[in-house]
Amino acid sequence: MEVSVDAIKALRELTGAGIMDCKRALQETDGNMDEAQQYLVKKGMASAAKKASRATSDGLVESYIHSGGRIGAMIELNCETDFVARTDDFRQLAHDVAMQVAAMAPTYVDSSEIPEGDDSNPQETCLMQQAFIKDPGLSMRELVDQAVGRLGENVRVGRFTRFSLGE
Repeated sequence: MEVSVDAIKALRELTGAGIMDCKRALQETDGNMDEAQQYLVKKGMASAAKKASRATSDGLVESYIHSGGRIGAMIELNCETDFVARTDDFRQLAHDVAMQVAAMAPTYVDSSEIPEGDDSNPQETCLMQQAFIKDPGLSMRELVDQAVGRLGENVRVGRFTRFSLGE
């Protein structure tokens, strides 16, 4: 099936995926925009799984202070190269992760950090298992995996801390 340039452009604006990935997704789904988005999400998840073992020695530290100045968070978001760390996509992801930490007060980055004997709910205490505050249909892990697909590099949350007056 031949796909129009306008359809590719529209899908690219919706997903942030590369031009050829958008074209391939539209061809695979016979031009169905919704199915093409799902195709790209699945492809991003597969891409993230392939890149998970790569070293993440670059990145940035991002802070977020909630309005009123009573709650704040600081996170370390890692990637493979400083080139990616300087992109707007990566900076936006770092901002979103810092906002999530400030809003939801997780204790651990991932469930692998929960000590034995701690019976806390991973969906509440683990950042990567929490629902994203801007899109509750998306977990933080899925948000990061989508970024991996767009950026083409492994991305991981290194560590975080949250500050709140009176706590």
